Amino acid sequence: MSLPGHTLAPVSVPDPVPVGVVGASGYAGGELLRLLSSRPDVTVTRALARSRAGEPVASVHRGLAGVTALAFEPLELGRLDGVRVAFVALPSGESMAIMPELRERVPTVIDLGGDFRLPNGDLFRTFYKKEHSTPSLLGHVPYGLPELFRQSLHGASLVSNPGCYPTAAILALAPALRAGIISPTGIAVTALSGVSGAGRSSDEALSFSEMNENVRAYRIGTHQHVPEIETVLERVAMTRVSVSFVPHIIPVTRGIYCTVHAPLTGNVSTDDARDLYRSAYRGEPFVRIRESVPELAHVSHTNFCDIFVASDPRSGQLIVISAIDNLVKGAAGQAIQNMNILLGIPEVTGLL
Repeated sequence: MSLPGHTLAPVSVPDPVPVGVVGASGYAGGELLRLLSSRPDVTVTRALARSRAGEPVASVHRGLAGVTALAFEPLELGRLDGVRVAFVALPSGESMAIMPELRERVPTVIDLGGDFRLPNGDLFRTFYKKEHSTPSLLGHVPYGLPELFRQSLHGASLVSNPGCYPTAAILALAPALRAGIISPTGIAVTALSGVSGAGRSSDEALSFSEMNENVRAYRIGTHQHVPEIETVLERVAMTRVSVSFVPHIIPVTRGIYCTVHAPLTGNVSTDDARDLYRSAYRGEPFVRIRESVPELAHVSHTNFCDIFVASDPRSGQLIVISAIDNLVKGAAGQAIQNMNILLGIPEVTGLL
């Protein structure tokens, strides 16, 4: 009710930001749609996919039944005209071909694949087994790990979203490397991933009968995330970093669980190490330094990275355990965190 002689000024509500998802039929694309669907400040106007064109989004991502009336559209970039932010959730190696045209049509692009994470074409060729089609961009695309590189994101038109394994491993190692309490060489990372990390696949090796009650290591020494982890940590440590990385697939749907062994450079107690990590991540809304060992169940469907640190003086090792949801902090949630930063929206919006 207005006072006599006064009228209430109309409240101006900003129009929702139009968003498009390229590769919307995959697991990461579905997670983007799930997380964005409840937000009044953005609206997903386009869901593009290489297959399933014309099918309702909710027929594939069934948890979105009654939430969205969108249908998948063909992967034709002209359909994104008018979109403010485009998330690209294509398999690694596919976004580089469309990126030049996409950047002309859409002001802000966040790539969830691995095409722009590495600093040069040689590393890309070695680990992705193909030539990069736009090598001039490599080394010039901001790496979207806000806890370490938030300032580099401001004003960017293209951001490379980190991989799921690298997110967990880098956040686990960065404070110790920056402070010099561990050696930059001799670091071992054992990482476990849920089956969804392999994407939607008809591969027999990923079937229930093959994965149930089973654990399998793969791509030992050749995984494409090795150079991503090392080159990012080298930026943090300001010196060469060498990591032995062994990934495993385990019979759970989602999650990344990393155990890191790193040689200590001196006498560091567990309390001192935890104080270092608490200080390094103070004010970071999505990193939790835990007093007890993290569990995948504690981070499932969240954008949190839980970290546990312990010193093992007998072996002279720092033990760091980190846990994330590979589809949220390892993919869609982190991409939305990056979008929030780019648009000047509070970083936690839609993620807590």
